[in-house]
Amino acid sequence: MKNCGDLVDNKSAIVGGVGDMYSEDSATLDQPITPWTISVASGYSLMRDPRYNKGLAFTEKERDAHYLRGLLPPIVLSQELQEKKMMNLIRQYEVPLHRYMAMIGLQETNERLFYKLLIDNVEELLPVVYTPTVGEACQKYGSIFRHSQGLYISLKEKGKILETLKNWPERTVQVIVVTDGERILGLGDLGCQGMGIPVGKLALYTALGGVRPSLCLPITIDVGTNNEKLLNDEFYIGLRQKRATGEEYDELLQEFMYAVKQNYGEKVLIQFEDFANHNAFELLARYSSSHLVFNDDIQGTAAVVLAGLLSALRLLGGTLADHKFLFLGAGEAGTGIADLIALEISEQNGKPIEENRKNIWLVDSKGLIVSSRKESLQDFKKPWAHEHEPITGLINAVKAIKPTILIGTSGVGKQFTKEVVEDMASFNKVLYIYIYIYIYISLRSSQLSFIVILMADLQTPLIMALSNPTSQAECTAEEAYTWSEGRAIFASGSPFDPFEYEGKTFVPGQANNAYIFPGFGLGVIMAGSIRVHNGMLLAASKALASQVTEEHYEKGMIYPPLTNIRKISANIAAKVAAKAYELGLASHLPQPEDLVESAEKCMYSPVYRSYL
Repeated sequence: MKNCGDLVDNKSAIVGGVGDMYSEDSATLDQPITPWTISVASGYSLMRDPRYNKGLAFTEKERDAHYLRGLLPPIVLSQELQEKKMMNLIRQYEVPLHRYMAMIGLQETNERLFYKLLIDNVEELLPVVYTPTVGEACQKYGSIFRHSQGLYISLKEKGKILETLKNWPERTVQVIVVTDGERILGLGDLGCQGMGIPVGKLALYTALGGVRPSLCLPITIDVGTNNEKLLNDEFYIGLRQKRATGEEYDELLQEFMYAVKQNYGEKVLIQFEDFANHNAFELLARYSSSHLVFNDDIQGTAAVVLAGLLSALRLLGGTLADHKFLFLGAGEAGTGIADLIALEISEQNGKPIEENRKNIWLVDSKGLIVSSRKESLQDFKKPWAHEHEPITGLINAVKAIKPTILIGTSGVGKQFTKEVVEDMASFNKVLYIYIYIYIYISLRSSQLSFIVILMADLQTPLIMALSNPTSQAECTAEEAYTWSEGRAIFASGSPFDPFEYEGKTFVPGQANNAYIFPGFGLGVIMAGSIRVHNGMLLAASKALASQVTEEHYEKGMIYPPLTNIRKISANIAAKVAAKAYELGLASHLPQPEDLVESAEKCMYSPVYRSYL
């Protein structure tokens, strides 16, 4: 039978993204399995293995069979009751970091209960295990560090990275999330303490995308830090030196990339995470033709934002080519989104991507990116240097460009001021009243009613404040709705609560990468893809946008609820896998007839198993 990863046992139906050598996940839920580690685990060692520990859920027969008598209180609790108890405990913590620590503690002791909790309470717990709380966790990672959850590869390991990788207990790995900690969210250089990001991302790969946790490997590349506060912190866990750069940095990364390929093979997905701009683009360009690589900050963010834009067209009207985009922020997120938008417009209208860039404008710290600045720009910004007089300040750029869509990726909070939002709203309203008057003079009344309805849709500005964590958002949901008099469509990177304005409740969208990368990764694994292609990113965006319903639009939502994330991920995985097969990049042949069904069968289940 064809499975979702490597073929290990042709007679078993494998789930969770790879062949399972002990048939743990190929068994039915009511079929007993043996809790293997290196040998048969029993007694105290079984209770200390987070993958197999069930706490008080070990049955009477299991306690006899595995020498657990006396090591546990006499009561037997179901997983559901354990879940209820743990959620009650987490909700008692008022400080978000304390909730994060409680969840990480659970992950380190009872893996299945951790994922059951996260899957069943995704909207409540996603902000706890990932943004925004993970940002504070990374800042304080040295102080809260208790147990290593991944691999730390520092300059000390140069020349022996392959040997270091072999120290990881799992022989089969299919997804690696790696960071060098230089640009953690909007918080800057956190050095070795950036490990919280790979750990959090991979927890979401399992909970939201169904990739088995044993196949996931978080890695931090420690080349030092330029953060003086951390260098002087007695609890800092990384190298106490300034960041290595240039040849020393490049050689370490090159050794790492080829060691990963040598140890885990051609089809291990390497996700670059929170590298600074100058390294992020270079690493992606350098290794995309030789490795299966993906940068979530560039490509994942772009895919989730494009999905929101495609969805929002139902409320905005027109096509992407009919709109004018203005970005605040021209780093890896901003330029990555802009590139994917231009690519999608080219797919729609058949025009060269260079021509479709003309309605996409970017503002960086020095002002509007224009052709007169081209010589001083970094290479990844140069395609966006259009002909225009120099402009400084966002509000001046808004007045000059007159965008219909405003996107913030600056990493700096409070940049979408009251004046900016009001100007966006008033401009769009005035623009389309002008169109209305022109049509009134020129067309017959029977045609006029259709255009009036179109005008009402098109006078809605779209504002996306994407910077994380919440404190760095360009504006809040309340500000966007209030300053636009309830006309704006709003989405953000970090979550905001629903907001009521003049009797109407608005539900802000969250352009969270968690919508994309777990399903994207599962699709890549399902197909056994050997490379990532832009067509796969476009397929993921369209798959996500297609799952927004009329009921969601009525609330101003441009993303589906996260409560349905596993179904969403399965659909994204199916579309990504289908595109990989279409492009000839898939290695798992033949292609399954029903890719959605295959994706759902591939997903890891955190339900407790019977150990008899």
